[in-house]
Amino acid sequence: MKRIAAVIGLTLVAAMVRNHLAVRDGLSRVAPDLRSPVLPYVAAPLTAKNLWTLRLIFKIRTRPGSDVTVTRRLVDESSVRTLVFMPKHRLTPSPAVLWIHGGGYVAGTPESEAAGTGRLVSDLGVVAVSPDYRLAPEHPFPAGLDDCMAALRWMLANADDLGIDPTRVAVVGASAGGGLAAAVAQRCHDEGIELRAQVLVYPMLDDRSTLRGDHRGQGRFAWTPESNAFGWTAYLGRAPRLSDAPEYAAPARRLDLVGLPPAWVGVGDLDVFHDEDVDYAARLKAAGVPTELVTVTGMYHGADGVKPNAPSMREFRASIEAHLRTHL
Repeated sequence: MKRIAAVIGLTLVAAMVRNHLAVRDGLSRVAPDLRSPVLPYVAAPLTAKNLWTLRLIFKIRTRPGSDVTVTRRLVDESSVRTLVFMPKHRLTPSPAVLWIHGGGYVAGTPESEAAGTGRLVSDLGVVAVSPDYRLAPEHPFPAGLDDCMAALRWMLANADDLGIDPTRVAVVGASAGGGLAAAVAQRCHDEGIELRAQVLVYPMLDDRSTLRGDHRGQGRFAWTPESNAFGWTAYLGRAPRLSDAPEYAAPARRLDLVGLPPAWVGVGDLDVFHDEDVDYAARLKAAGVPTELVTVTGMYHGADGVKPNAPSMREFRASIEAHLRTHL
């Protein structure tokens, strides 16, 4: 028994050493202004057993700022709860954005991103509508996308009430919200709804990325390859496969990108989504879509939330706002 206990103990110690070395190696690649003591604690993969912890974190409410008012509205056709962010002082009719929160398709609320939404609203003088879309695995595709489309149609139908210009609307999202934003842009194109711009912040675009064997150190923090596989499986209602995915579920699978709205795509080189995002931006450009690609060296997934005041993240946000100012 002592020998067995010793072997188990040595195995556990070896595993802890390997994990420590992996985290240390990952931290050494992070840009100095993006390093944080919390990073070693956000490297654990997401599973069905610990999903509740991520959802609990995303229930933390952030403040939109004192110069922004927030009201709660229900979308008539689907009863989707939305938050409507308005600057207290603005010119009407204002441009507007559909802001889609992130969370791997399995977590998140509009309140969890209220600070970022409020900052954009205040800086640009726009109105933002943020839907509390249904989450997987309880509600797999197309539930979340349908809710986002319902919120967009409601926003356009109620433009006068909201004081917005329905011809000056963009869609914005980060992570899974960026994937949904890309899907909304594709559906709007196919359904004849005009959008002025799409802003895809480290978007979750391609389920096939879960089948890669070598991630070259990408995805060490915040959203790991294992978490990515869990999120896609929950969203699709089955494990990802190379052969197919439902239309609009994985926007990177779309072959014809001609005619989509001008795009801003931003991602860090340490992000598990780096390669698929860079590829999607290149394909948008090749299809004639005005596209701005911003890549940040030493940036991991969600770094703008972990270190929002870092100089590189201020530049990252400024680039997003400049794109929206240009197109709205």
